[in-house]
Amino acid sequence: MMKFLKRWTLPIAMLTGVVAYFVYTSIPALDSTHAWVNSMVAVIQPLLLFAMLFLTFCKVHPRDLRLSPWQGWLLLFQSCLFLALCLLVIAMPQDSHMRVVVEGTMLCFICPTATAAAVATRKLGGNVGTLMMYTILINLVVATIVPAMLPFIHPSTPDASFQGSSFWAAFYLIIIRVFPLLLGPFLLSIILRAIAPGITEFLSQKRDLPFYLWAVSLSLAIAVSVKSIVHTQLPWTYQLCLAATSLIACFMQFYFGRRMGLKYKDTISAAQACGQKNTVFIIWLGYTFMTPVTSIAGGFYSIWHNLWNSYQLRQAEKEKTTPSLRKKGGK
Repeated sequence: MMKFLKRWTLPIAMLTGVVAYFVYTSIPALDSTHAWVNSMVAVIQPLLLFAMLFLTFCKVHPRDLRLSPWQGWLLLFQSCLFLALCLLVIAMPQDSHMRVVVEGTMLCFICPTATAAAVATRKLGGNVGTLMMYTILINLVVATIVPAMLPFIHPSTPDASFQGSSFWAAFYLIIIRVFPLLLGPFLLSIILRAIAPGITEFLSQKRDLPFYLWAVSLSLAIAVSVKSIVHTQLPWTYQLCLAATSLIACFMQFYFGRRMGLKYKDTISAAQACGQKNTVFIIWLGYTFMTPVTSIAGGFYSIWHNLWNSYQLRQAEKEKTTPSLRKKGGK
C-alpha cells in the first residue's frame, strides 16, 4: 500500500485537493466557516513549508555541504530572469490579462529548490551535498529579492496588511513572512544539532514524515489553486497560457541546470537544483501576495517537473536492472 501511495502521490494529492474544495463549498451548512478556514489556511501553509524544509536540513550535516561554480551560474540565471520579468510586469497595464501570465512565469523562475530534490538526486546518483548547498543559497536569494521587488510589481495585493504602504513598509512586512520561512528551518536545524544532536538524529531517521507533510501541503495548495480558478475572471485561454509558460520555464531550467552541471561534472545535482521546484511555495506566494490565479502556475509546474523526474527515475531503474538481467542470461 505504501509503495502504491508513494508512486501515485502526485495525482492522489492533487485529486484530493480538487475534490475536497468542491465537497466543502457544496455544503451550505459550512458557509459560515469559510472565513475561518481561509484564515487557518493562511497559517497552515507556511507552517507546512517550514516543517518540510526543517526536516530536510536535519538530514544533512553542515560538513557535507559543498560549494561548486555551477551554483553561482544558476543563481545568476534564476535571478536575472526573475528581474527581467519583473521589469516587464511593471511596464504592463495593471488590468492586463497577459500581466497575470508573466507574473506566474516569474514565480516559476525564482522559486526555490524542492525539498524532494535531494531524494531524486540521490536515486539518480547525484551529489546531495552540492544540491543542499544550492537549496540554502537559493532560499537566501529568494528571501531577499522577492520582498525587494513585490512592492513594485504588485502594490495592490490580496494581503490587506500592506496595501497602500510605502515601499519600505511593504518590504518589511513581506520579508518578515518570507525570510523566516525560507532560512529559519536551516538555522533551527543547526541550533538543534548543536544543543540536542539526539533529537536531530531521531528526526533525520523519519524518512517518510516529509513525504506525508508534502502530500498534505500539496493537496491544500491545489485546493487553494482551484478556489482561485473558480473565482477568477481570467479567460481560460490565459489560464492555458499559464500552463504553457510554466512548461517552458520547467524545460529551460532543467536544460540550463544540466548544461552547467555538464561543465562542472555534476550534471544530476545541477539539473535537479534548477529544475525541481518547491511548487507549494509558488502557490502560497502567488495566492498571498499577487493575483491569486497566478498560484495555478505552481500547480502546472508541479505536474511538469514530476513527470520529467518520473521518467528519469524509470530510466535509471531500467539501467540498473538491465545489466543484472544480462549477467543472469550470460550465466
